[in-house]
Amino acid sequence: MASPIARLFARKFAPHPAAAPAETPQRITIGERDYALVIRRHARARNIRLRTDPAKGALLLTLPGHARLGEAIAFARAQADWIEASFAKAGAHVALEPGATIPLRGIPHRIDWNEGHGRRVIAADGVIALGGARTSLDTRLTRWLKAEAKRLCAADLADYCARAGTPVPALAISNAARRWGSCSANGTIRINWRLVMAPDTVRRSVVAHEVAHLKHMNHSADFYAWLDALFEGDRQSADRWLKAHGRGLYLVGGAV
Repeated sequence: MASPIARLFARKFAPHPAAAPAETPQRITIGERDYALVIRRHARARNIRLRTDPAKGALLLTLPGHARLGEAIAFARAQADWIEASFAKAGAHVALEPGATIPLRGIPHRIDWNEGHGRRVIAADGVIALGGARTSLDTRLTRWLKAEAKRLCAADLADYCARAGTPVPALAISNAARRWGSCSANGTIRINWRLVMAPDTVRRSVVAHEVAHLKHMNHSADFYAWLDALFEGDRQSADRWLKAHGRGLYLVGGAV
């Protein structure tokens, strides 16, 4: 999430694939809260840009090559009120641990871990049951969620490609920080695994969107007309759901 002031300072900022790798993360205390601080220098950046990453409890600062680190930190401290509001709006992190409740296909599910359960994950009647080692619960449950995402998205993809009369392309499950889906020039479709937690119609709207890109690699009127012909639901309602609740999906779990 970028602050209004940061956006004003960064109007001429142009992301470029040649951005320098992140410098060593630091920590910073603003007000009464401690944050991870990730500094990136970008050769084409014109001004300092500040973003928040509530899922990681981090502040991300992008600096022009000539900017001083102290200047950037002072800039971040000046945004204390906005930073606090940004994290409050995003909501609280939900750990994958016994007793926690997480969404699965838009329905709240309680995590029922018990050593007596088998290692296989079973989701039914609002409960996700699993056994195995407690220490690896987060990793194993995340792996299962990703597998469920791929299973569901593969079925969605086959459905929409059949409607479109086009061959089913390769499918990859992504961990993108800011994209729900993408369609590459070679036709590979990538869908964010976190959509397994969204309602089915929201996930399907993203898959339909990317299938529509197989015919129109743009967002023209023709593209949206084709998308509306493919998708059976209300895509604008699905878009509103993602805008209102999508960031919250990044706050679930810790493993990637």
